[in-house]
Amino acid sequence: MLEATGVTVRYGAHIALEAASLTVRPGEVTGLAGPSGCGKSTLARVMAMMLRPASGTLAVDGTPVTRWRQRAARDLRTRVALIYQQPRLAVDPRLTLAEVIGEPLAANGRPDASRVAELADETGLTGELLTRWPHEVSDGQLQRACVARALTLEPRYLICDEMTTMLDASTQAHLVGVVNTYRKRTGAGVLAISHDQVLLDRWADGVVGFPIG
Repeated sequence: MLEATGVTVRYGAHIALEAASLTVRPGEVTGLAGPSGCGKSTLARVMAMMLRPASGTLAVDGTPVTRWRQRAARDLRTRVALIYQQPRLAVDPRLTLAEVIGEPLAANGRPDASRVAELADETGLTGELLTRWPHEVSDGQLQRACVARALTLEPRYLICDEMTTMLDASTQAHLVGVVNTYRKRTGAGVLAISHDQVLLDRWADGVVGFPIG
């Protein structure tokens, strides 16, 4: 399980998140609902080991997380993948889409062009799109690449932070389908974060609303 317990995040005197607890179980889709600004994305970053909380704990399959960001143990860090709401803020604009997808593989010293091509196909990216730069493709095409990138190392947990907010209905449905297929194949746990209650009701096994504790 991916377990956050009593997590509090502060930015100076401002409390962005207070004593929040949430569990994501393998094989299940946990929905997290709430209005913009309530702390959903902050919790997502903590659970992806991208942000150290002021207090509280995070455990991945029973192993406590004691270091954060690039200092986190690689074995733990690669078990959790985060897909952001805004793909243009989540990619290096100097990379082609193929390089975006293959970034985690390259970072771990095992580039694999066939794996990149496989994931591109699964997410609906044609071969000619893979040679393009982020500014040459649409938001939907770039988000497809970001979803593919998140799956490259086959994470145990996938955090989708408003993954479909900026997408048209067909792209939204396709990417939710990609995530569901991956979950069923691997038994991964999914945290689906959205302010769209209709989407969560259709997608998630259960929905938690803010505030949580």
